[in-house]
Amino acid sequence: MRQARLRPEFAHVYPELIPGQWEPASRIVEVVLARYLLQQMASDPMERALQESHFEFRGGAQDPPRANPRRRVEDRADES
Repeated sequence: MRQARLRPEFAHVYPELIPGQWEPASRIVEVVLARYLLQQMASDPMERALQESHFEFRGGAQDPPRANPRRRVEDRADES
């Protein structure tokens, strides 16, 4: 199971989370996405929900590399 914990220096950004406590990454994603949606802060829907500078990760399967990561629907229309 993939886990994540909030770095203490970013505790003020995520008051719903306990800094330094390992939790399932899926639960943290739910909290962070709910926060973004409620505050309408998600300017780029393809941006990662958990910023790697704010969280540490451990466990979980590594996904195979994708040929074109973070592609947007608009980009595919430009290729036609």
